Amino acid sequence: MMGSRARLVSLLLAFLLARAAEAGGGSGSRYLTKDERWMNQRLDHFSPTDHRRFKQRYFEFLDYHRAPGGPIFLRICGESACGGIPNDYLAVLAKKFGAAVVTPEHRYYGKSSPFKRLTTENLRFLSSKQALFDLAVFRQYYQESLNARYNRTGFDNPWFVIGVSYSGALSAWFRLKFPHLTCGSLASSGVVRAVYNYTAFDKQVGESAGPECKAVLQEITKLVDEQLRTDSRSVKALFSAQALKNDGDFLFFLADAAATTFQYGDPDSVCSPLINAKKSRKNLVEAYAQFVKDYYIKEMETPPSSYDQEYLKDTTPNDSSSRLWWFQVCSEVAFFQIAPKTDSVRSARIDTRYHLDLCRNVFGEGVYPDVFMTNLYYGGTRIAASKIVLTNGSQDPWRHASKQKSSKGMPSYLMKCSNCGHGTDLRGCPQSPFRIEGDSSNCSSPAAVNAVREQIAKHMDLWLSQCQKPSASGV
Repeated sequence: MMGSRARLVSLLLAFLLARAAEAGGGSGSRYLTKDERWMNQRLDHFSPTDHRRFKQRYFEFLDYHRAPGGPIFLRICGESACGGIPNDYLAVLAKKFGAAVVTPEHRYYGKSSPFKRLTTENLRFLSSKQALFDLAVFRQYYQESLNARYNRTGFDNPWFVIGVSYSGALSAWFRLKFPHLTCGSLASSGVVRAVYNYTAFDKQVGESAGPECKAVLQEITKLVDEQLRTDSRSVKALFSAQALKNDGDFLFFLADAAATTFQYGDPDSVCSPLINAKKSRKNLVEAYAQFVKDYYIKEMETPPSSYDQEYLKDTTPNDSSSRLWWFQVCSEVAFFQIAPKTDSVRSARIDTRYHLDLCRNVFGEGVYPDVFMTNLYYGGTRIAASKIVLTNGSQDPWRHASKQKSSKGMPSYLMKCSNCGHGTDLRGCPQSPFRIEGDSSNCSSPAAVNAVREQIAKHMDLWLSQCQKPSASGV
């Protein structure tokens, strides 16, 4: 979906979760649970003759469940390895509604891969369509296992599906395609509209930065472009990115470093040092290089080599999420983060051709994002569903791929604050120190976030109550 989105998702979770002990459950832990469970999942849901299966990992948390008839929250784990169920604002909602929380890992990611080698041929079963059927099968499997646990048959708990970002889109699409299997969905920063040339991403980065910070970032981009033409080796070394032989990969890496801060609600980390450097007449490229090395490489643990196309071509990497997400980008949703024709923050050299060349180089000929068919299948922002609540943060560059206007049965809310980013309704505003349960106190306007959370709870309460009462026998 987002070029380096899978990498950013896993990095963000690491950033948020690494500062405290991760063991155990309960209100003081970063995870509600990390205990792994497994089910056998079908490899190809669309072939009547292919009966191959793979092991799919999932997690369950029952501490708040009002057993046996309380609701089940299916929290979708998206484009990264799933190490457990995060203890964010969903935990608060689970307590409120007496819900169990279950999370299946997305096929291919983490430990749920059908293949050891991620060749292009082996990746042909990686798609949102297959993932939605995984969720439907998992939902039925878990309901049956819960019924067996309580010695009953024919019982159906009320289910509600939740996701953030790509998994937010999956949440909305699940309600669209399987309305009989969920009472409703929450699509937090749900990117339901596939976009070929996503220039709005860069434009939002500029708006989120503000005029002063934006101007400095643009000046740095211009200076780096000039230095790449005269002495590319030296400027890459300045950023500890000598491994990036392709200038496009290097420029994409630099653009991501800044965009991440606005996407995840930490704008001061990049704007403050750069604005100060400008006022002090310091070397701006050196100031930005220091930010990239201290924040993006060291604190966010992002090795520049992970942007190297040769790294992405590795079919047996230690961390497969980047290659896997790029395959989904190149085959289904695009979200090419290209520079707008005017007033761009990122380099104009990050264009459509860069992305298409990457797709061809990494996956070979014939892998191409059919964005038109993706939006035709799901509806894009014209999604014809009901009982989906969509939320977005005002500073998030991804909100322009979401459905930002309310329609019948699908209310949409925008959280407005200077650090309201991706998934803020569930995660809070992730500036240090991180607060568990998605605490909103780090947000520059907690009231704006809490008002949206109240609306989410109201819709969930209404839609859960409107679910057909489950019938049971043998209870």
